[in-house]
Amino acid sequence: MKDILLIEDDIDLSKEISISLVKWGFKVILINDFSNILSEYMINKPALVIIDVNLPFYDGFYWCEKIRSVSKVPIIFLSSRDSNMDLIMGINNGGDDYLTKPFSIEVLITKINAILRRAYDYVNTDNIIYYNDIIFDIEKGIFKYGEKQIELTKNEIRILTLLIRERGKIVSRENLMLSLWNDDEFVNDNSLTVNITRLRNKIKEIGISDFIKTKKGAGYMVE
Repeated sequence: MKDILLIEDDIDLSKEISISLVKWGFKVILINDFSNILSEYMINKPALVIIDVNLPFYDGFYWCEKIRSVSKVPIIFLSSRDSNMDLIMGINNGGDDYLTKPFSIEVLITKINAILRRAYDYVNTDNIIYYNDIIFDIEKGIFKYGEKQIELTKNEIRILTLLIRERGKIVSRENLMLSLWNDDEFVNDNSLTVNITRLRNKIKEIGISDFIKTKKGAGYMVE
């Protein structure tokens, strides 16, 4: 279940959107204090933000820029204004999409699901892997989950890189040992077990349990 922060001062519309999102399995966080939206965002750390352009105190463009200064969280604008300039301002300020009122709730849900898939399912660059709520910097050996992070050893980096890139598939112990082997170090079955155990314990320390699953007689996998 992913959290969605809904920033909409129209009470009736806010209620309508919330009911629909809950039916689709999302947890909805509503804001009552529109004077300090950035603090509300930092407290809740949602997976996606839906924000109205016309808000009390400061408009949605202002708050989008503030949120974007601290996070890459997906942001969808809602607006009763349909000018091209507003759309351009929304995207230029860091928005991921823009919906003009009145809109179909079904269209909103479709956009939310598409953006969440792009943002969290699996994105792989040369040196950084984004996977669900995890950021894994291969080059620096940093594994981040929320506000917590751990530093990984050379062998732990190699193991985790292979498992995440092959997510949903079982990686055999033989293939993992091959990924660890180099000219200066012989890796045996016991060494792999020790490395896997240490890696699991580190990941568990930052709040992720059962991240690396054992498939008896076959190997390991990340789902």
